[in-house]
Amino acid sequence: MTNSLASAATNLDRVGYLDLEVDPEFDLIAGINRLKKEKNAVILAHYYQDSEIQDVADYIGDSLGLSQKAAVTDADIIVFAGVHFMAETAKMLSPNKKVLLPDLKAGCSLADSCPPHLFKKFREKYPDHIVVSYINCTAELKTLTDICCTSTNAVAIIESIPKNQPIIFAPDKNLGAYLIKKTGRDMVLWNGACMVHEIFSHERIVKLKNRHPEAKFIAHPECEAHILEMADFIGSTTGLLNYTIKDSAREYIVATEAGILHQMQKASPLKTFIPAPPNNNCACNDCPHMKRNTMEKLYLCMEYELPEIVLPDWVIKQGVKSIDRMLEISEKAGLGLKG
Repeated sequence: MTNSLASAATNLDRVGYLDLEVDPEFDLIAGINRLKKEKNAVILAHYYQDSEIQDVADYIGDSLGLSQKAAVTDADIIVFAGVHFMAETAKMLSPNKKVLLPDLKAGCSLADSCPPHLFKKFREKYPDHIVVSYINCTAELKTLTDICCTSTNAVAIIESIPKNQPIIFAPDKNLGAYLIKKTGRDMVLWNGACMVHEIFSHERIVKLKNRHPEAKFIAHPECEAHILEMADFIGSTTGLLNYTIKDSAREYIVATEAGILHQMQKASPLKTFIPAPPNNNCACNDCPHMKRNTMEKLYLCMEYELPEIVLPDWVIKQGVKSIDRMLEISEKAGLGLKG
């Protein structure tokens, strides 16, 4: 937990927020919409949030894209229904706005797999390497990064770097392996991963494909290589959504967090979307961190304006450079501001 998040937790304990409960008869949707107007707040919801949170949000999307949208609004408060690294990114791009996170414990297995103090020592072993980090990392790790990337623009970012320039890629080893295959670059990979994207069962997916022979199998590049090898299409969360809208197939088996299926179904109500099965006994592939956010926590967060994400000025100043560099490269590659 970063110092800023620990500070927010102390504030919560002091006001007794964690012990509060919402009357089950209370209209949460009406209450949240009222607070949005009263406090000039904007609600961002990642695709992996519960459907009811997605439906009350002002913007739904991938993490960077949401932070970019919030930055150009006139909102005084940004409420990020996602995980803590996403709220940190929103604060980095909107340092003068108050940024709130409904549940302070909504972390990220991928971001947490790369502690900045350990990565700093790792980086020192490769002094001639440039560091490219996936946007799904902590604000502090971004200060140790030369260029950030998203799953949408990662290939363009890697290909923009001179071939004689060695690269460290962090924190996702699976996305890194995918990029090595796509670009032919030999990169040093940090050994991190997303717990959700590592639970898919190859055997169960094969059986599911046999039961649905007309279904296309689509996957996020955070999945392991043996899962990606089966895919008809590989793309970011937004990329997967757009593919299902434009593609002519009627059925899709989707290998990413199951929250995205809500938007897929809304966009293509006549199509069928099936979550790819995990290798455990659970019938779903939900991210437990994402699902810590609830409508009740969203309402209380807005009512009391806590937990607030507060980052040191040096973290914002140094960390945002890696994001700015990514956006410059993306613009030159004709990708625009891709989240």
